[in-house]
Amino acid sequence: MPGFSFGRFMAVLRKEWTQMRRDPMTLRLIIVLPLMQLFLFGYAINSDPKHLPTGLLSADHSQYERTLVEALRNTGYYDFIPMRTEAEAEQAIARGDVIFVLNIPPDFGRSIDRGESPSVLLDADATDPTAIGNATAALSSLGSIFDRDLPPNMRSSAGTQPYQFQVHARYNPEQLTVLNIVPGLIGTVLVFSTLIITTLSITKERERGTMENLLAMPVRPVEVMLGKIVPYIGIGYLQIILIISISIFAFHLPVRGSISLLFLALGLFIACNLALGFTFSTISATQMQAQQMAQFTLLPSMMLSGFMFPFKGMPVWAQWLGEILPLTHALRIIRGVLLKGNGLAEIWPELWPIAVFALLTGFIAVYFYRETLD
Repeated sequence: MPGFSFGRFMAVLRKEWTQMRRDPMTLRLIIVLPLMQLFLFGYAINSDPKHLPTGLLSADHSQYERTLVEALRNTGYYDFIPMRTEAEAEQAIARGDVIFVLNIPPDFGRSIDRGESPSVLLDADATDPTAIGNATAALSSLGSIFDRDLPPNMRSSAGTQPYQFQVHARYNPEQLTVLNIVPGLIGTVLVFSTLIITTLSITKERERGTMENLLAMPVRPVEVMLGKIVPYIGIGYLQIILIISISIFAFHLPVRGSISLLFLALGLFIACNLALGFTFSTISATQMQAQQMAQFTLLPSMMLSGFMFPFKGMPVWAQWLGEILPLTHALRIIRGVLLKGNGLAEIWPELWPIAVFALLTGFIAVYFYRETLD
């Protein structure tokens, strides 16, 4: 076979081109995946989140209170939601409905007029220190907002501030990034392992030629799906135990909630990922297609779930997409139970979307399961 032959090269090239044209799904995924990465990084990712939901507790309706709230709103970081009671505010920050709670004390205006320098309490959900960092730093620029309303001898230029902020970093007082990343790793590791495993389950049977044996068995599609999913639930639980144990001893991760409740919730999350992987496996013709579909899901899950970047910093359309992803809700459950001590009432709003997603993907997988090789 002497040297390089342009004719042989063209023959192989035509063969590969023909094979690629016969697999349009793979070609579409190859084109769509980098485009999705471009738009996610270009538009959805924001490390300086603004318009953060902030609960407002105020028994003082003075001019100073209105000026302070408006000044905070003008920074662009705070969007206020009136709260009636401290119990309501406590529940809202525990569920993650608000990131901050601003508590203006009674007689705030009268205390300023007397020169008593009252304290304004700002409770901050510090489970994600990156999300609150710039917002709390902006407080230092509000020292002179009352200057036009105060006598000259009481203005901030005289050396004393008419009021002071007391920032209370809740759930993560030292604002350690590790306490945000490590709980998030539980969810992301489960996504990677469980999704990839079942994504290849049916396509591997077809490519190895063992699908005929499976189809010859007197089993229904739902029985095949459950039979392939259930063993990996145990593997998922083993991963959870290892990660949490290492996190407690190596990273001093606090466990403020019920571990049993967390295990039950994560069991549903594992089943959801396994059902999704099985769905990809049933609608794919080859292992390559199944893997590309899994990658198509993994990337937005990592970017839009709040694991790598603050969820509230993303545009509204990206948050809507993130709410569809099971990982988004799983991360809130994990961080809520471990760091906040949340119970079933607090995590229920995150549990039912995972359950609905699991049921829908399971139905799609059973529907598209082919009981023939055609």
